[in-house]
Amino acid sequence: MTLVTPELRTDRLRLRPFTDADGDRLFALHGNTRVMRYWDSPPWTERARAERFLVNCRTLEDEGTGARLAIGRASDGAFVGWCGLAEWNPVHRSASFGYCLGEAMWGHGYATEAAHALLGWAFDTLDLNRVRAEVDTRNPASARVLEKAGFVREGTLREDCVVDGVVSDSWVYGLLRREWQPSTAPASLG
Repeated sequence: MTLVTPELRTDRLRLRPFTDADGDRLFALHGNTRVMRYWDSPPWTERARAERFLVNCRTLEDEGTGARLAIGRASDGAFVGWCGLAEWNPVHRSASFGYCLGEAMWGHGYATEAAHALLGWAFDTLDLNRVRAEVDTRNPASARVLEKAGFVREGTLREDCVVDGVVSDSWVYGLLRREWQPSTAPASLG
């Protein structure tokens, strides 16, 4: 079953399906050591990784298991980063949420705004009951983004990631439909 990746708009952002033209922006984003510091893989060193990411975005959509959206600023189209849902299970009405923003875009509320837009679409369109997310315990800024979006910390996965020999823990977050509070400025489609 195919899942059509939506195009969403907020006051400041445009969330849209990825295109092949996004490859260089993705490579720059995931090649940045500060952006990838708390990620579950090392920074990208080869451009082909961006191409595989784009193929994976199409596969998620074609298989109906998720949707990844590029995030751009509405005012000037600047690439902010991306957010997405994966592991969509229509039987259990659940999915996994993730995002990655460029370093220059940190601290402007873009991640929270994009999260609200995507989660609103997901709860309404996919009829989700639960969304989960994970964040490295050394990344309190990302944990705050999840909490502002309504996620509740549910536990800790001890030593669940090893990247370049560094072992780290992750916090597990969950957001239930009955706890979901749409933002005061809901996203619009298209």
